[in-house]
Amino acid sequence: MSDRRTFIKRTALGATLAPALLGCEEVATESVPAVRPVALSTWNHGLPANEAAWEILWQGGTALDAAEAGVRVPEADPRVSTVGYGGLPDRDGAVTLDACIMDHEGRCGSVAFLKNIMHPISVARKVMEETPHVMLVGEGALQFARDQGFSETSLLTPEVEALWRRWKAESGPARPPINVENHDTIGMLTLDQSGNLAGACTTSGAAYKYHGRVGDSPIIGAGLYVDNAVGGATATGWGEAVIRAVGCFLVVEFMRQGHGPEDACRLAVERVIEKNPDWREIQVGFLALTKAGEYGAYCIAPGFNFAVQTPDGGNRLLDSASRI
Repeated sequence: MSDRRTFIKRTALGATLAPALLGCEEVATESVPAVRPVALSTWNHGLPANEAAWEILWQGGTALDAAEAGVRVPEADPRVSTVGYGGLPDRDGAVTLDACIMDHEGRCGSVAFLKNIMHPISVARKVMEETPHVMLVGEGALQFARDQGFSETSLLTPEVEALWRRWKAESGPARPPINVENHDTIGMLTLDQSGNLAGACTTSGAAYKYHGRVGDSPIIGAGLYVDNAVGGATATGWGEAVIRAVGCFLVVEFMRQGHGPEDACRLAVERVIEKNPDWREIQVGFLALTKAGEYGAYCIAPGFNFAVQTPDGGNRLLDSASRI
């Protein structure tokens, strides 16, 4: 594996030798910033997700492969109570998962209300690559996963089942408090060394939701959107509010108009606030990455953070700017 110094030298050498390779002494060229890989993801569990994605990006792999590999980490981690295995169940005690994925060509795949499959993001990719459809749900999504060779497993851990039984006995709220345990959906955006973007989003949804509820995470344009000419965005928080604003498509469109990533996220949050009178009781955050590798985030209330990994900055957590 090449290290950071090798990568930087290679980039600089390519820029120096370009005129000579063209066979002329003076060449009029447009200044284009060197493409560098970026892994960007939501919340604390974004740190290990970034590490897995970075192994692929740093070796010249695709943004799509990196995004899938990154979010598979929290999907398999029972300590993450809002994604995959060990996710909090619905009010009936069933763990149901939602996920979507999108690549630089605009291809996308999605699954919703999927049970007993640890890696819904990989099923979503199969929907994208093996079917003429974008979304499969419920029993149909499960049958497709079986046909594709995915094995079934119980996603309800004993620890989470105990929490659910306690909630049921106490008749807890249908909507959990915002920023609880610093965990939520993981959304990931990646930029590879070829300058291509991809994104992935996966979740077990709102804790103790109504059976059959689907949030924004598997909906292209709401929980995730990628346009390779502009950038990508992913969302976290109360999904119903994100859906009402078609939030991630909106973020990318604001970037297309010339807004920076943080400002585009801010404008999308303002739209969410406009469409949700109860906005002070919820959390919604957006995370965005441009084609040039610039990134930014914005949310309603303090508490949302995100992980970013770049060649010069390492893998680190940053706090999002907020409306309140």
